[in-house]
Amino acid sequence: MTDVTFSGADWSREAIALLDADANRSADTHLHVFPLPAQWGIELYLKDESVHPTGSLKHRLARSLILYGLVNGHISEGTTLVEASSGSTAVSEAYFARMLGLPFIAVVPHGTSAEKVELIEFYGGRCHFVDGPSAVYASARELAASTGGYYLDQFSYAERATDWRGNNNIAESVFNQMSAERHSIPSWIVVSAGTGGTSATFGRYVRYRRHATRIAVADPENSAFYEGWRRRDMSYRTGIGSRIEGIGRPVVEPSFVPGVIDEMFQVPDAGSIAAMRLLRARTRHWAGGSTGTNLYAAFQVIARMLERGEQGSVITLICDKGERYQNTYYDDAWLVANGLDIHGHTVALEHFLDSGSWSG
Repeated sequence: MTDVTFSGADWSREAIALLDADANRSADTHLHVFPLPAQWGIELYLKDESVHPTGSLKHRLARSLILYGLVNGHISEGTTLVEASSGSTAVSEAYFARMLGLPFIAVVPHGTSAEKVELIEFYGGRCHFVDGPSAVYASARELAASTGGYYLDQFSYAERATDWRGNNNIAESVFNQMSAERHSIPSWIVVSAGTGGTSATFGRYVRYRRHATRIAVADPENSAFYEGWRRRDMSYRTGIGSRIEGIGRPVVEPSFVPGVIDEMFQVPDAGSIAAMRLLRARTRHWAGGSTGTNLYAAFQVIARMLERGEQGSVITLICDKGERYQNTYYDDAWLVANGLDIHGHTVALEHFLDSGSWSG
């Protein structure tokens, strides 16, 4: 059953109105405090994007991508929407496609978590499986062409579909929520990169608003973003997919904007999972692997601040819900089967929180 019953130009106007209404309902997500020793004089905040209707940071992106297609005249009544996605973006896009009464096809690699596939299908989407993360691009383009549909292409359009000046984007939301805090202008914002759109939004926003905030990007092992940024080579590629779903890419994607990034951290997969589990143990927030990647890097940022005698605030993100990974990252048998030993990282993270010294 479609929520949109108009046609032609009326259909497009009603579709945009529905997207705006969803934004009004779900734009402001919670900003949690992660407990750190008071004597450090540093506060760590977690922007909880898992509370969006579709359970992840990608809810914002999906809405922006579909709005971008609508206002550019690429999406009309009956258009089939196609996306290349490892899961969370596709979940959110399927939600909006159902809202607008549009068919949706997600091109996903084999090995995408069953929980994400079930969510895509729950919202009325269809999954098209391919071998390896590099195959998603061409397959998505071919499907869009063969169906007469529209390829949403998050990896190309994420940085331009979001209004980085404000308009209730994630950066504006964070700075508004921080206004009453002791260190209201964050020293650092730490995010991970899947498309590069989130780091581009934060980086552009802080420069536009003339804040002294610096941007750090956490990248999982085997991803091309870290080496591409370090080498200043945006053609760099690894050809290997990330085990941390939703972030890390085998190539540097077009939406990645290196010039707005002040620092990058390469995070081992076992470290991401150890940090994700530590978050649940310390705060009861049940999050996924990309959140662990963020937290692992945020701890390194804080350790450096402590070494320099700095005080201030650090912001990072809870990207999605942990229930999507109960049969993978939270399953000890799965870790063993995938050759992941998190014990050493867990010890190092606990040591950091006790002492402020980083040895990870």
